[in-house]
Amino acid sequence: MPEQLALCTKPVARLLLSHGAGAPVQSEFCKLLAEQLAKQHIEVWGFNFAYMQKTLAGSRQLPAKMPVLTAELSEQISQMPTDLPLVIAGKSMGGRVATLLAASHLLPEQVKGVIAFGYPFHPPKKDSWRTEHFIDLKRSVLVLQGERDPFGSSEELAGKSWPWIDLKWLQSGDHDFVPLKKSGLSQQQLIEQAASLSRSFIDECILEN
Repeated sequence: MPEQLALCTKPVARLLLSHGAGAPVQSEFCKLLAEQLAKQHIEVWGFNFAYMQKTLAGSRQLPAKMPVLTAELSEQISQMPTDLPLVIAGKSMGGRVATLLAASHLLPEQVKGVIAFGYPFHPPKKDSWRTEHFIDLKRSVLVLQGERDPFGSSEELAGKSWPWIDLKWLQSGDHDFVPLKKSGLSQQQLIEQAASLSRSFIDECILEN
């Protein structure tokens, strides 16, 4: 069952957040993100995939295959309240799972949009792209990406575009939105920016639907 990750007053929408491959939804990154989204009046709920729950219980597991993870996400969505517009989102691998669900016939009607916080376009230093399903997307997707992300940098993605993908760059950020010191920015500032951009995207999704 999903759990609420941060207190939120007067929410305009609800966001269901899933985690990356190596850290649970209770990670510091997801906690900071949920807090900033709550300040944007987005109520954030989160869950751990079954393999991560087993890992947290002491039996280390590798991530399940994508079809298993998308089915798990669909099941979690079915347990969500329906009194607010719903957006699904994920950190890294979780974002990939959300986009795969958004490109499948399993996508629940209640989902208004998708957000990926650091999309894993390809494994670092490998030319194996994870974008083939983008042509089948059934909802708008916001990708918030650090310019230095080894899973897909601004340099690597220059000139690439997909009709359903709105790609926004976070200055000097890496896969966890940590910028270079010389940028004068902090991870906190980039996460705040990501939350603000998420609110604008969610507002658009609500209007469209």
